[in-house]
Amino acid sequence: MKAKRLRADVLAGLTTSFALLPECIAFALVAHLNPLMGLYGAFIICTLTALFGGRPGMVSGAAGSMAVVIVALVVQHGVQYLLATVLLGGLIMIAFGLLKLGKLVRMVPYPVMLGFVNGLAIVIALAQLEHFKNGEAWLSGTPLYMMLGLVVVTMAVVYVMPRLTRTVPPALVAILGVGLAVYLLGLPTRTLGDMAHIAGGLPTLALPDIAWNLDTLRIIAPYAIVMALVGLLETLLTLNLTDEFTESRGYPDRECVALGAANLVSGAFGGMGGCAMIGQTVINLSSGGRGRLSGVVAGVSILLFILFLSPLIERIPLAALVGVMFVVSQQTFAWASLRVLNKVPLNDVLVIIAVTVITVFTDLAMAVLCGIIIAALNFAWQQARQLYADSHLETDGSKLYRVHGTLFFASTTPFLNQFDPANDPAQVTLDCQHLSFVDYSAIAALGTLRERYTKAGKHLRVLHLSERCKKLLKRARMQHD
Repeated sequence: MKAKRLRADVLAGLTTSFALLPECIAFALVAHLNPLMGLYGAFIICTLTALFGGRPGMVSGAAGSMAVVIVALVVQHGVQYLLATVLLGGLIMIAFGLLKLGKLVRMVPYPVMLGFVNGLAIVIALAQLEHFKNGEAWLSGTPLYMMLGLVVVTMAVVYVMPRLTRTVPPALVAILGVGLAVYLLGLPTRTLGDMAHIAGGLPTLALPDIAWNLDTLRIIAPYAIVMALVGLLETLLTLNLTDEFTESRGYPDRECVALGAANLVSGAFGGMGGCAMIGQTVINLSSGGRGRLSGVVAGVSILLFILFLSPLIERIPLAALVGVMFVVSQQTFAWASLRVLNKVPLNDVLVIIAVTVITVFTDLAMAVLCGIIIAALNFAWQQARQLYADSHLETDGSKLYRVHGTLFFASTTPFLNQFDPANDPAQVTLDCQHLSFVDYSAIAALGTLRERYTKAGKHLRVLHLSERCKKLLKRARMQHD
């Protein structure tokens, strides 16, 4: 059983390494960097997070979401400032993990998660369209038909292979099989070598050649903060997705520390920054990768490709890699979310759609932030609407109010509207047994209510305050019965 598990991890890691290659090269080119910087980053970050991270089976590397963030920095200040930014971003990630802030991912509602997954699935598919271009012009004629044909064949192999055997990852069979067919038949199609030459040596330790002073910090700090937050967000959301896929539990704080340390090492050795990559993670998991070995094999394979196997690797048809990524996009998209659109509350539907659209047209961080804000505002509105009060006159002529619900900033006005100080009797009792006080706005509302009764020459008596509320009142230096 153990040998079978090791074999599955090795094959899954090898499959994932092929999927990492074009993505990391493309992201490096997007950021105006040498493709080797993307590959070195992928090797270092993938290997270290696999060894020491909190989520076996998850794959990290030089991610596109982080590449987009640092384009302006590279253009304006150069590569050395980028490396310094990666180092600072790594420190921020480590601090985030040590402060145990990884649990904040629990604040992300499920509709936001669905939007995140769907948006990234669309982004993965759209990114493959760039391979159908030659420079700025779209392919046409025979090159286009050859590309499309090989993509379709690759996808067919990936879909059909599991029905025949599950001993070998279907994506690996598709990539190697299509690559071998192209080579033996001499088919004219673009290969990985047309994107970039990946031959190189071992990465060497060299700290960024910049002036280490406050002026430099002012330049790199904004980029480092954004890069760290985007990387952490994508990593933690991918970790949640991996937890669901494997029906096991990861450790977000440990993953944050490992990711930060990996970025530190990557920056010190001339590599790009990176984070979890959802597409490659899906490939690894669907290929049977569950242990740390799968990520280690994927990372080390990247280095072996650079050092020894570049002539062979550069012959892999881009169409084979594109076909695999199209399948990944299809498998990543949460198709179940489309089937439940007419069954869930409208506000959740709007969150799913909004996060999906914003992810596609802007970036992940903005999409998730907007989704959380929309969900939080909706939650506050719903909670505020649920507050109500029962009232009746007692035998002694006083009036009793029993308020039910949650009192917080959004429900203070409905709370105060439940009472009628002008027409109530001289003695009024407020029973808080079924009322939860959440924030300072709740305490202030209680104070306002008391002042209204005092101005009307009447007495408000408050009963059954919780211990937490009594402490809040004491801190606010308010009197209560």
